[in-house]
Amino acid sequence: MKASNKLFVTGIGTGVGKTICAAILVEYLQADYWKPIQSGDLEQSDSMQIQQLVNEHIRIHPERYRLKLAASPHKSAAQEQLTIQLADFKLPETDNHLIVEGAGGLFVPISDTVYVRDLIQRLALPVVLVARDYLGCINHTLLTLKVLKEDRIPIAYFVFNGLFDPDTKRAITKFLDRNTCILQLPDIATLDRATVQQIAKQITSLTA
Repeated sequence: MKASNKLFVTGIGTGVGKTICAAILVEYLQADYWKPIQSGDLEQSDSMQIQQLVNEHIRIHPERYRLKLAASPHKSAAQEQLTIQLADFKLPETDNHLIVEGAGGLFVPISDTVYVRDLIQRLALPVVLVARDYLGCINHTLLTLKVLKEDRIPIAYFVFNGLFDPDTKRAITKFLDRNTCILQLPDIATLDRATVQQIAKQITSLTA
């Protein structure tokens, strides 16, 4: 790779495996990692989980906001009498690859007027969109893809995280742009550093 890859990992919703996917990408690229906003779970944050799952030499940049309440960032920030603004965010300085992990999906509110989609545009990064199979995931996925297209946010990779019903996968795939790289991750039973390393070694389709 000649240039550094800087990617924003987002999902079709909460709990679809963004952190797992971020860890695999970090390990594959030997990239830096950054979580702009951690909302809740400060004793076992996403940054801490990444640190446990990847090479110990990986650089993890500190969060811009660490909020105590496990809720959407706008609610957590309000409880601490904070108002988060887009101007608060800029990419960490690094010459290395960088994986940025968002919170939830595109319309998770960061403030009363700002959403994750706005943060992605602020950082001007292509996205890695993560989906997991559940009842309603087709609708959530296609709506997310539609918004990204309307916002002209490029989709670098689409991730099928775990096992998918063939009909569900077909319905989603036909909606993807031909140039989108599709990554199928296995259903991960045990998540640890060895598993992340093993999966990262198998990702040959992500070579840019």
